Formats: sequence, C-alpha cells, structure tokens
Amino acid sequence: MNYTIRPSGDHAVVIQLGSSIQQETHERVKAVTNLFENQTPDWLVEFVPAFTTVTLYYDPIKIIEAHRPFQNTLPYTVVCSEIEHMLSHLTLAEKADARIIDIPVCYGGEFGPDLEEVADHHQISVEKVIEKHRNGDYLVYMIGFAPGFPYIGGMSPEIATPRKKSPRLKIPAGSVGIAGEQTGVYPIETPGGWQLIGRTPLNLFRPDHDDSPSLLKAGDRIRFKPISLEEYKALEEEQ
Repeated sequence: MNYTIRPSGDHAVVIQLGSSIQQETHERVKAVTNLFENQTPDWLVEFVPAFTTVTLYYDPIKIIEAHRPFQNTLPYTVVCSEIEHMLSHLTLAEKADARIIDIPVCYGGEFGPDLEEVADHHQISVEKVIEKHRNGDYLVYMIGFAPGFPYIGGMSPEIATPRKKSPRLKIPAGSVGIAGEQTGVYPIETPGGWQLIGRTPLNLFRPDHDDSPSLLKAGDRIRFKPISLEEYKALEEEQ
C-alpha cells in the first residue's frame, strides 16, 4: 500500500493515502483506521480519518519514558518507525457489505430554500434536481465539521453547485445541502454555506447513544427517499 508520513506540529503525524476523493482511497483510509482501532499503541491519543488521510495524535512523554536509554531518539522518529512496521503487515481486506441507510427528505419549500437556485444554476427543473439527488450512488466518506455531519460523495455532477457566497448564521438540524459535488445533512443547528434543498426528520446526532452518537459512519451507503410534508411531520413525531 502506497502512503507517505509527514509531521503535523510536535505531537501528530499525517498518513497520506491518496490525493483525490475516490473509493479506492477511502478503502485504504478504512483499513488504516481499523488497524489502529484493533492494535492501539500506548502512545496513541486519538486518530482522525479524513478523505485521503489519517491523522494520528501521540503522547511524546510516553514515548520518551519508554525509550529512556535512547534519549537522542525523537518521538516523531519512533512514531514513524512503528507506523511503518504496522502498515508493512497491512493488507486490504475483502469489502464487507456496507450498511444501507435510508434518509427520508422533504424537498423544497421552507425546508429547501435553495432548491430553485440549484435548478436555475443548471437551467433544469426543480423536479429534475430532486430526481438527480435521490438517484445518486452515495457513500459516506467521513464524519466531521459538526458532530455527526456526513460528507457524502456520489452525487450527480449535473446538480453540483458551489457553496453560497455568504453563509447562513443558522441552519436547522436535518437540513440537506449541496456543496460542489458533495451532499450532506446538518445534524445540529449550525452556521453553514451549503445550498439547502430539503430536510430530513431523522436525528443524525444522538448524544444519548453512548456507543454510537452519530447515526452515520464512514463507509455507509445512503439512499435519499422523497417524502411529503405530512410524512415529514409524522416521522418527526416518532423521533
């Protein structure tokens, strides 16, 4: 597996596993994160997977204490050496069946104030935007920005739309948006600049679920299901 390692400050390293957002790179990221989940070194504080990288945060003090006879050995050097050793035995496992998560979306209206803007940007109808959005081949590449926020790839480039020039100060939880060739769902109320085309009644961030506060995780497959306002309200009451 091809990769490079570079420092990030004095207590983190970045493992670069690719240069573009694609499924092959995503599979490498998943393999590396699974490795460190199952074989966690004593010096590892946490790891953060992204589109093409995995950042490892380490405790320099633990490394220094473990290597006292070799005072001239830098913690960064030790970390790089151990990472290289661990990755040398790593093979990409066969792809497991991904979870498929259905996300009901009420498109347009007050829930999708930018739907018409997206349609106008591409000179197509609102109905065509919805059709293109619902039929994407979606994969959750990473969770970030806000708790439980999924960065979802696989949207049709035919409805790819730039972020808004002036971000909104408040975007309601559940809002479904477009930014470039990605789509995503805001799990909590937060500022943001994505083009809003609809809203889901599902709770994507569930802080009361200690084992899994985020409904979605990297590697999930997503299906967007259009629903009416009445269906939205009914599902919202069930949450």
